[in-house]
Amino acid sequence: MKISESNGELLRGLGLVTTTAIVVGAVIGSGIFKKPNVMAETLGSPELMLIVWVVAGIVTLCGALSNAEVASIISVTGGQYKFFEVMYGRFFAWLYGWAMFIVVQTGSIASISYIFSEYSQHFIQLPHFPEAIEKSYRIDIPYIGSIFPLADFGTKLLTVCLIFFLTFINIRGVVIGGQVSAFFTIMKVSAILFIVVIAFSFGNGNFENFVKESENFERNYSANILSGLLVGLSAAFWAFDGWNNITYVAGEVKNPKRNIPLALTFGTLIVLTVYILINLAYLYILPIDKIAQSKLVAADTADAIIYGFGGAFISLAVMVSTFGTANGTIMVSARVYYSMAKDKYFFPFVSNINQKYRTPANSLFLQAIWSSILVFSGTFDILTDMLIFVSWIFYAMGAFGLFILRRKLPDIPRKYKVIGYPFVPAFFVIFALTFVIFTLLNDIYLFREGKVQIINSVFGIILVLSGLPIYLYYHIKDKSFKNSKSIYKR
Repeated sequence: MKISESNGELLRGLGLVTTTAIVVGAVIGSGIFKKPNVMAETLGSPELMLIVWVVAGIVTLCGALSNAEVASIISVTGGQYKFFEVMYGRFFAWLYGWAMFIVVQTGSIASISYIFSEYSQHFIQLPHFPEAIEKSYRIDIPYIGSIFPLADFGTKLLTVCLIFFLTFINIRGVVIGGQVSAFFTIMKVSAILFIVVIAFSFGNGNFENFVKESENFERNYSANILSGLLVGLSAAFWAFDGWNNITYVAGEVKNPKRNIPLALTFGTLIVLTVYILINLAYLYILPIDKIAQSKLVAADTADAIIYGFGGAFISLAVMVSTFGTANGTIMVSARVYYSMAKDKYFFPFVSNINQKYRTPANSLFLQAIWSSILVFSGTFDILTDMLIFVSWIFYAMGAFGLFILRRKLPDIPRKYKVIGYPFVPAFFVIFALTFVIFTLLNDIYLFREGKVQIINSVFGIILVLSGLPIYLYYHIKDKSFKNSKSIYKR
């Protein structure tokens, strides 16, 4: 039995360096610039803050190592969607693909691109409607609240322009898209390391900040500390999210059974190293209380070193970072919907490719249109928060599926086997499920306390299940589904 390595249509043009850059570029976005203040506020301890970053990085690495073995077996376009098809069958795989389309990936594209536009206002003034007009046009969504499509109109318009610009780049070819990702990955990592270097070389910092706890934080080693750790981990995991995106373009990677496992491993280690270094720089320059109060901790850190230029430098760094991340997310995510359509379980036109550039152009266009709708609706952050819970269910099931494949496909050649099997994937599965359970319990607690209008995790599951009518339609339409070809053949 062997796994088919190519779909015969898309171009294999991504080498190891570009593939690793895509992994790093997909992960490092705006999270490392925005999330440290949330972690400092909820944890109140520099040691705990650094421990949470390390734990999140180790957990992510365990997930990446587990995914790498699966990717070394199933090296076709569609990534995790195709993994789930082999592990659990088409229905579960389709639920995953639908979740990626309806909000997880498209919502990420909208959110990341919007941050780019927000930070561009440090250099240009974007047009907007008067506040009275913005508020007069509103849409009330049950249990969620009111949204204002005309609010921040200029920012939203620039966001949509960016999405379509990057979409056209990726239609022109996977090699071009990969080169753009590689270039901006180098730029963003260089900007972060520049902050680290000047912080320790020229910053008037204090090493005591690494051990000095918050003076304004009341620690309760019961429910409060657990809630704080959960919030801190959620923030860190948000900053690490996107590590498995490279598997979506496995059908366009050269020698994928070797390069994808290496890229996942090297990329995750690079991200973990960069995150630890920049957090050490933050803490060296700013005490934990100042980090907790800072809305833009990277900008405040840079301002403390190069006064007057920090804000501009960080705004530019965030724009570079989010530009690259948005490009990488646009490039890889469209391959999931393309694969669903190739299986005849999604809109048929999405399976068409551009014959000149050999890219899934229709899938890219559909993704751009839906992402733009989410931008103008203003709901992308709300919906994405709801589906973080669901994402981690899929992460857990992906790692658990490794055990299934070891039993289901015992004789298949494996160029890479996860280090520390079965302990590494087992640790990741247990941790992910524990995180999911505590997230659900915390959501229920907040709902009962009246702090939220809806249980986010439950609503996230409802959003995923909202696609069932579409699945059933194509399932009934595909009269030959019982005899349909699998992605692996005997």
